Amino acid sequence: MKLGIMQPYFLPYIGYWQLINAVDSFVIYDNIQYTKKGWFNRNRFLLNGKDSLFTIPLKKDSNFLDVNERIISPDFNKRKLLSQLQNAYAKAPYKKEIMPFIEDIINYQNDNLFQYIYNSVAKIVDFLDINTNITVSSTININHEYKSKDKVIALCKALNAKTYINPIGGTKLYNKAEFEENGINLKFIKTNQIEYKQFNNVFVPNLSIIDVLMFNSKEEVKEMLNQYKLTDGE
Repeated sequence: MKLGIMQPYFLPYIGYWQLINAVDSFVIYDNIQYTKKGWFNRNRFLLNGKDSLFTIPLKKDSNFLDVNERIISPDFNKRKLLSQLQNAYAKAPYKKEIMPFIEDIINYQNDNLFQYIYNSVAKIVDFLDINTNITVSSTININHEYKSKDKVIALCKALNAKTYINPIGGTKLYNKAEFEENGINLKFIKTNQIEYKQFNNVFVPNLSIIDVLMFNSKEEVKEMLNQYKLTDGE
């Protein structure tokens, strides 16, 4: 069984969905510390030919809380965000089909950050016909005090995973021999170069899945899910 594990990101780039599609089971962390520098509650979209950031504002709280303990600010102006996306993608070829879907995700009524993000992940997985089983990390019976590779290995063992697939950016975090000692084959997923027409602009890569869906048909996006390579990270 192939396993992938990731933090909960809001409407992330195509590589996130490639990982989910590449594995049999996907664990999404909820009991992991929120960090401002991460992509938990922000991402990038195309605005006037350049990348622009959108953010879910959070209620002020301790910097040591986990993602599932963080609360979305009551000042989150969903209408404003939707208006920005409406205007930015007004002439995108699939705007008519995709905008109601994005509206449904953004208008979801839950102020818990993790639940809000989890809903978006579940909806996009369903939309793209990805059949991977998704499990919330805190529901798995392991020692959740473990960190980094120890937690990953514990999750793999708990779910009887023989292969663990990690994004290519984590090659320096994990040692293949340590995983092999635990009966786990460590692989890394690397997204192929993906380009598509964004109006008549110079292509801006790695934007939110919103951008991918606005400029490509559902079938084209499903094809993109398989445009990657699995490596040993060497």
